Amino acid sequence: MSEALKIIQDPTLTYHQELLALARLGESTDDSLRYSDEYYEAKRRGALCDLNEGVMPYRPRYICPDYDLLFEKGCDFLQLDPPEDLAEALNVLEIFYCHVPSITSFPVYLGDLDRLLEPFVVKEDRAYAKKLLRLFLRNIDRVQTDSFVHADIGPEDSVTGRILLELTEEMQLAVPNLTLKYDPDRTSDDFALACIRCMLKTAKPSFANHRMFVGEWGEKYAIASCYNGLSIGGGGFTLPRLRLYECSLGARDIEDFLSRELPRHIDLQLEYMDKRVRFIVEQSTFFRTNFLVTEGFVHQEKFTGMFGVVGLAECCNHLLGITDVHQGFGMNPEATALGKRIMDAIEERVANHTAPYCDAYGHRYRLHAQVGIDSDGMDDSPGTRIPIGAEPPMLQQLEVNEMFHPYFPTGTGDIFKFEETYLKTPEAILPIIKGSLARGLRYFSGYLENNDVVRVTGYLVKKSEIEKLRQKKQSLNNVTVFGMGAQDGGHALDRRVQHHEENSACQ
Repeated sequence: MSEALKIIQDPTLTYHQELLALARLGESTDDSLRYSDEYYEAKRRGALCDLNEGVMPYRPRYICPDYDLLFEKGCDFLQLDPPEDLAEALNVLEIFYCHVPSITSFPVYLGDLDRLLEPFVVKEDRAYAKKLLRLFLRNIDRVQTDSFVHADIGPEDSVTGRILLELTEEMQLAVPNLTLKYDPDRTSDDFALACIRCMLKTAKPSFANHRMFVGEWGEKYAIASCYNGLSIGGGGFTLPRLRLYECSLGARDIEDFLSRELPRHIDLQLEYMDKRVRFIVEQSTFFRTNFLVTEGFVHQEKFTGMFGVVGLAECCNHLLGITDVHQGFGMNPEATALGKRIMDAIEERVANHTAPYCDAYGHRYRLHAQVGIDSDGMDDSPGTRIPIGAEPPMLQQLEVNEMFHPYFPTGTGDIFKFEETYLKTPEAILPIIKGSLARGLRYFSGYLENNDVVRVTGYLVKKSEIEKLRQKKQSLNNVTVFGMGAQDGGHALDRRVQHHEENSACQ
């Protein structure tokens, strides 16, 4: 009861945030789903982390409905007919979103909005279409109050995509997150530059390597939540993570880590994932009774488990006895090469594991570079990123990113903070993105150093909303508290500022 009382007496929580916190508390009190003693010991040491998924799962972590199907046939359960004009299309989506669950209880994927809405938008007067889309985005920001809510645009230019970019700049909203599916053969330079200008001012859209994701998932893929690649009509069952630095603390040396400690912890995380997936499919009712399944908006066989990792940099530095992060992973070839060895070992062991219910992916889980949580502090950098404060110039940082991004079909990325002069020359950024994606970069994000809307580890918050929390005031965005914790504990907003002259010299 003391935990419940703490929640309802927290002055910074809105009513709905209290409701969600109380629900998560209830979800974590049952012990029907049990793991080995060794798993609990590794979790106690911080080597394994379940990302607060709760011990009694009753829905998959991430769900990516097929919105094309919604527009084709409507929804019987929600008594929605297929839309016939833009106003109806937006109304159908707004209603549907409220019934799509996830680990956050908000929809993490809103659809490829420009492609979905373009047939309706082009039939309307542009000013009227923009007015309706403005109201639509305002509804999302005020109702789906969580920065893990995510929409996609591209790869082609469109009237709808242009209007969405205009409104994103004008409205300066942290919700929804936004990604451009970028393909240089299908995305015009003019549209890409419009996206870069919007990204600089609002921290979105990010650039996803469309060719890479299509190669791994097919054309019907979603970028959801932070930067997660998943199948449309499917999603992610679960996302736990190895905290690699903590995994390395019990190793005698590098070889002991690679031969004993790392495989042991991988297997413990796989144990957790297997049991959780089986529970969701076999014990909870989601895949038997939820209308998303019974009406075909999602299919159980299109879900997979997401095997997460964080803290590769700190793990490598520790194993090599490197105490100065400026001389470690990302700058030190020996440390970066060790990172490759570790990721090769993780990839091979996870690929050789037979995963339950992941039918569409050969019964295999897929790797994810997890972005970190507010309580990580400085011990575990997100995924395979170079620690904040130790980043080299952008082009050198991207060379390291390009080595590690191909490991992670379910998502990875890096974030770059630009000085204000880049707003005058966005064309200087486009060749950097093009070249990096061609060499294997999966996902690129950026923003201007003086923005109010900023990207924390993968999600967006407003710095002004963080200040509200510091003053013990409420913030409507459900993740502002995470942004404050990530800044206070991990200095997540203190990234290296990218200077135009420096990066131009590197090119």
